[in-house]
Amino acid sequence: MRLILCFFLSCCVLGGAYAADFGEQQPGPEAVALAPDPFFDEVRLGVYAHDPWSPETGSADLNIEVLFGKPWGGDADWWLPRPHVGAAINFAGKTSTVYAGASWQVPVTDWAFIEGTFGGSVNNGNDGREDPDMNPLGCPVLFRESASVGFDLTEHWRIMATVEHHSNAGLCDFNRGLTNAGLRAGYRF
Repeated sequence: MRLILCFFLSCCVLGGAYAADFGEQQPGPEAVALAPDPFFDEVRLGVYAHDPWSPETGSADLNIEVLFGKPWGGDADWWLPRPHVGAAINFAGKTSTVYAGASWQVPVTDWAFIEGTFGGSVNNGNDGREDPDMNPLGCPVLFRESASVGFDLTEHWRIMATVEHHSNAGLCDFNRGLTNAGLRAGYRF
């Protein structure tokens, strides 16, 4: 959207300059301050210790997450969630997940915050009966919740410590669950 707006403004400015060369006075565009992108709010990248308390221990996950702007309300309305999508990709062939949900972020100070999320995930793990080195997750579709403690480093950059948990809440035959913990960096647009 910003690229289209910049292209449009460039055409107006260049068009006005071209017309001025031929003696025509064209009104130029007024300076327009670009607002933050209302769709994408933040992107996060991090590394998790992959379920260190399970048969799948000993590997790491790459975490990628995108948070979208609040569909209503503003940053001061902490009780309104931001939608998010993400993935935790395991480096050793253990269980990886793709997830989506809602994020609630509560400011503690001007530079520190806590965050909780709730949603669902899809995983590529098995139910655990075929491979004793895999968690018996029981279902390919799970609930996902997470908690983070974060710190704003600048207006745009932040870091956070995060714990996430995937579970079927006892709705399937097995329910070992999957818990990852690690550090992430975020960039706010």
